[in-house]
Amino acid sequence: MNTNGDYAVRDLTLAGFGRKEIEIAEYEMPGLMAVRKKYGPDKPLKGLKIMGSLHMTIQTAVLIETLADLGADVRWCSCNIFSTQDHAAAAIAERGISVFAWKGETLEEYWDCTLKALTWPDGSGPDQIVDDGGDATLLIHWGVKGEDDDAFLNRAASSEEEAVILNLLKRVKKEDPGKWHKVAAAVRGVSEETTTGVHRLIQMAEKGELLFPAINVNDSVTKSKFDNIYGCRHSLTDGIKRAMDVLLAGKQAVVCGYGDVGKGCAEALKNERARVIVTEIDPICALQACMAGFQVSPVEAALPTADLYVTCTGNSHVITLEHMEKMKDQAIVCNIGHFDNEIEVARLKAVEGIKITEIKGNICPVHKFTFPDGHSIYLLAEGRLVNLGCATGHPNFVMSCSFANQTLAQIIIAKEKLPVGVKRLPKEFDEEVARLHLEKCGAVLTKLTQEQADYIGVPVDGPYKADHYRY
Repeated sequence: MNTNGDYAVRDLTLAGFGRKEIEIAEYEMPGLMAVRKKYGPDKPLKGLKIMGSLHMTIQTAVLIETLADLGADVRWCSCNIFSTQDHAAAAIAERGISVFAWKGETLEEYWDCTLKALTWPDGSGPDQIVDDGGDATLLIHWGVKGEDDDAFLNRAASSEEEAVILNLLKRVKKEDPGKWHKVAAAVRGVSEETTTGVHRLIQMAEKGELLFPAINVNDSVTKSKFDNIYGCRHSLTDGIKRAMDVLLAGKQAVVCGYGDVGKGCAEALKNERARVIVTEIDPICALQACMAGFQVSPVEAALPTADLYVTCTGNSHVITLEHMEKMKDQAIVCNIGHFDNEIEVARLKAVEGIKITEIKGNICPVHKFTFPDGHSIYLLAEGRLVNLGCATGHPNFVMSCSFANQTLAQIIIAKEKLPVGVKRLPKEFDEEVARLHLEKCGAVLTKLTQEQADYIGVPVDGPYKADHYRY
């Protein structure tokens, strides 16, 4: 481990390798690079402290350097214990940007890294936050609650990770009793990357608990479709193949959830000629799955025959211990939903007499669980994001769309005094991000005539109506 007090990475000597891959990524991230070129000279983020809690990958390195080039003082950590690409973290640290991330962190290390990224050398916190899943936002909000009420921190934890967070907040409260109120008061806003984090924000806003403004980046079309559908369509099978080197053709695969992520996953597995079953609770999503040619059934119906299970619901306890006890021998279980509680990993590990065999370590976590009755299952990435835990996540072009939106959101937060609540990016920004990527795809738009524009009631050059059915 290399650390100097203001960064912590696995191996700083990997920086050269990281820099080479960053240069490749910049070519494949035209939208983000165009945003950098357009806004860079004006330095709209100058003097602002921006903290990021988002997978520390090569693509994220390009985002970090974009924010820095726009004038921001950046500190970063990963939002997943397995998702960091160590050479990317090393390259960012070598540039002089504070980053706290390495692949294979413990939960204690993970949350300590989040704390370090939220804390500048003078003890202050960020002006703005880039969040993915809401962990940085959660730590601040729980910190404020804990400063107001000792009982909040002293309650019984519902999970191992919650216990780690509460212990960290107790320590911080003892060392700096008013820290989180000062941090929360200074935050101008957060831009949230993913579906689960947006749900957290909306829930807090509805309860009147949200402490600062938030921009929902996830629901921009050029984010949700690219990251959640097209990105998962690429990276799910990449992770499974790297982990297990298994032929997917002919296998029976169960995709739990048919939202945007589930659509990408089901399509990826279908393209591999797997026989795909979809599980759904939502009748609209279930009907969409039927129209795409997938069988819709409960998990229980597939247990005797399915070879592979993928969870992507954003919910908890989707694959239960009871499910895994009834799966066929050698079944593979993985998750591509943001959090690790879609699969009941803690209960699985606690089974009396179960044998746990590590097949691969932190670089590509694969564990075999052999039950007392003799049958086994394989768990990938310990139930965390398989595409980042066992592979390298979404490709450059996909993340160019996501991160162009993130940068535009950060500029809005910097320029405007937003009300507390959750808002989306304007549709004009969504269209701008799309336009910035068209040339790379060799696409040329059709031009409306004035008569056509008048007929549908839009300007000749847009922005066009946000009719949901079009997207």
